[in-house]
Amino acid sequence: MNRNFTLALFVTLTLAFAARADEVSEKGREIFKKHQSAVVTVQEVVKMTYSSAGRTAEPRENKQDLTGTVIDPSGLTVLALSAVDPSEMVKRMYPDYKMDIEVSDVKILLDDGAEIPAEIVLRDKDLDLAFIRPKAKQSTPMAAVDLTKSSTAQVLDSVITLNRLGRAAGRAHAASVERINAVVSKPRTFYIPDSMMTTTSAGSPAFALDGNIVGLMVMRAINSGGGASASRQDAATSIILPAEDILKAAKQAPEAKGDDEKKEIKPDAAKPEAAKPEPKKD
Repeated sequence: MNRNFTLALFVTLTLAFAARADEVSEKGREIFKKHQSAVVTVQEVVKMTYSSAGRTAEPRENKQDLTGTVIDPSGLTVLALSAVDPSEMVKRMYPDYKMDIEVSDVKILLDDGAEIPAEIVLRDKDLDLAFIRPKAKQSTPMAAVDLTKSSTAQVLDSVITLNRLGRAAGRAHAASVERINAVVSKPRTFYIPDSMMTTTSAGSPAFALDGNIVGLMVMRAINSGGGASASRQDAATSIILPAEDILKAAKQAPEAKGDDEKKEIKPDAAKPEAAKPEPKKD
């Protein structure tokens, strides 16, 4: 009888896990269908200069594709600053290593092949966020994720992340299931996702199974203070930044100037969670 009971329990648990997996997949597909149009490819040209131990390498320029999330029908789009401009991340992890980044020719690539010229209007180094706007007002509202409708997550919750793949994959939309491994509450709340390899990348939005956004995948880095390679690697991790923090920062994003001048907007030292624009340079 014990064997029969054990077998019955095993079958019951197996079916329960299968049903749960089907539920996550079904809700994930609903989220994918509803929000995929708001996840865009952002293309930029980056000129990088490296220097270390008094030696400076030759500048290198390349074009790269990034994942952005449109958060307003006007085209306001948020990305991970560490993907747009990794110089701050490098500075914190490798104090003796200097990287200068010049970003230009920013474009939002649409599914119909259209390219919308855009510019960086706000950088928040503390939150690892970059906001871009189209240089010209759009005649048609863009699909956008509503940050005011957000949900929180708990340890071991499943979240759905959306992403744009690279050119080799036709810049297709992709979705992944991530599991929350930890919830950090200080100095501010953020979520640590599972370390399993998925298509999730910096800038990917994460959604709860109820369809509301949880946050955005960004990098968090602390000053390593030099030291061994292991300690430097331990100074950075991928996190999901809550939508509430993104919304607060987005409210400070100014309108586009319509030019190609690089804008450097730094966090307010008195309020590390916020960012403020600097005066436009002549």
